[in-house]
Amino acid sequence: MFKALISSIALILTVTSASAALKTENVDYKEGKAALEGYVAYDDSVKTPRPAVLIIHQWMGITENEKMRAQMLAEKGYVVLAADIYGKGIRPTTMEEAGKLATQYKNDRKLYRARGMAAFNWLKKNKMVDPKHIVVIGYCFGGTGALELGREGAPAAGFVSFHGGLSNPTPKDAKNFKAPVLIAHGALDKNVNPEVMPFMKEMDENKVDYQFISYSGAVHAFTQKEAGNDPSKGVAYNEKADHRSWEVFMNFLNEVAPIK
Repeated sequence: MFKALISSIALILTVTSASAALKTENVDYKEGKAALEGYVAYDDSVKTPRPAVLIIHQWMGITENEKMRAQMLAEKGYVVLAADIYGKGIRPTTMEEAGKLATQYKNDRKLYRARGMAAFNWLKKNKMVDPKHIVVIGYCFGGTGALELGREGAPAAGFVSFHGGLSNPTPKDAKNFKAPVLIAHGALDKNVNPEVMPFMKEMDENKVDYQFISYSGAVHAFTQKEAGNDPSKGVAYNEKADHRSWEVFMNFLNEVAPIK
């Protein structure tokens, strides 16, 4: 019994020590004169530069969902920054507010790219990060943002969109992609489906290395539990598509920015 008690205490101390290595914090940075506030997660027990992931948020801004994904990736060894596109203190509280903000950036792709590049450059200059192995991902609105950084020519190791918008006012910019692209799409996403074929044409004509995976039964926002479970509304969580797309993403990461 005494040995069992000692073993239990040792296990608790090991778990506590492992948890203590994961650090999260808000960080301030700028795009021009605009103040931005991102969220960073990393394992501070690692002392050498390592690959990183930049997460671009969905239309509600940085939420617990982005923080959860950042922590999941940090636990695997990545330095993760959840970027702030809207600006410090600008956090929509209703879908109406979110819609207006998201539309502002979708209509001003130059500004959207600038906000994304500010976050990318913050990661690139961070001493914990291997600057040659940064992967940009995004959800919904942020999926569009991840692709916009590719079209801007960001020197990332890969670009990933989870149920993101695929529209592009300047298709010729697809020639600027410098790394592979992964698209996780809901097969029943009525908002994005009209953009699929033009997107593929854009990728093919510019010889971009891309994977396009369409998940049956999934609508928009299929990775987000906050979206509810009623696909008839056009947005809904889909557990199977969420898990499958995450596994594909992890394989993609292992290919373009592996943890050694």
